[in-house]
Amino acid sequence: MTVAAGMREERNDGGDAMTAGARAEGDADGAVQVAPDPARPGVVRVTIDRARKLNAVNGLLAARLRDAFRGLSDDTELRCVVLAGAGKAFIGGADLSEMAQLDAAGARAFITGLHEVCAAIRACPVPVVAAIGGHCLGGGLEIAASCDLRIAAEDAVFGMPEVRVGIPSVIEAALLPRLIGWGRTQDILLTGRTFGAREALDWGFLSAVAPKDGLAAAVGARVDDILRGGPAAIRLQKRLLSRWEELALADGIEAGIDCFADAYSGGPEPQRMMGEALAEMAARRRR
Repeated sequence: MTVAAGMREERNDGGDAMTAGARAEGDADGAVQVAPDPARPGVVRVTIDRARKLNAVNGLLAARLRDAFRGLSDDTELRCVVLAGAGKAFIGGADLSEMAQLDAAGARAFITGLHEVCAAIRACPVPVVAAIGGHCLGGGLEIAASCDLRIAAEDAVFGMPEVRVGIPSVIEAALLPRLIGWGRTQDILLTGRTFGAREALDWGFLSAVAPKDGLAAAVGARVDDILRGGPAAIRLQKRLLSRWEELALADGIEAGIDCFADAYSGGPEPQRMMGEALAEMAARRRR
């Protein structure tokens, strides 16, 4: 949850912080900008903007980010969310200056607030893609782990340095063993060391690594892949993936059978998309 300091402000995700139709809430404690992607209906970009502090998350910024995702979850037309940071970092960690003043009760409230951000991201009914440029440390890495896909610039820096400031890594750090394995989780949590994007990709934490100036394009391409799926099917798939995390194998398979039936009872999407696929196959055979 530590924050790297002394870095010049610039955008790290290759995109604009605000576009037409955006809304933002924030002040010196940081803003959360919510903007529709004008080129991709149903896609929304959420930008954490506390760039002068490398997007370090304090209690108020955490509440704003949580509320942004809770609000988006009610949008029935939503198809994908891209989460990014303004300036030189994705999220440089939790705010050390605020954490240094906490007592036990305040610490419980602070970390619960950060968990609520992660929970809101995980509860979002559509895929959330983290566009990671620059530093992704501590609480920022936990927020990234809560996203469904993670794509980083080649110069991104990752780490869980909490033990180096006297606290353990907690809350959604619990997701890491299933993402990167127990051995690697023990390595980064017990040493607090940082690691690069290529290592994170090799471990399976990242879906892709892009050149620094190509992050926006790489994220856009993966979002386009998601948009090729049926909107209802994507929502069903994310819900099932979430259930698989909690269920034993046999129960997970049974849940999948129910989900498959739900795809047919929820509307004509399977028949329509399969019909289109069959028509395209027949057209190719006629060529």
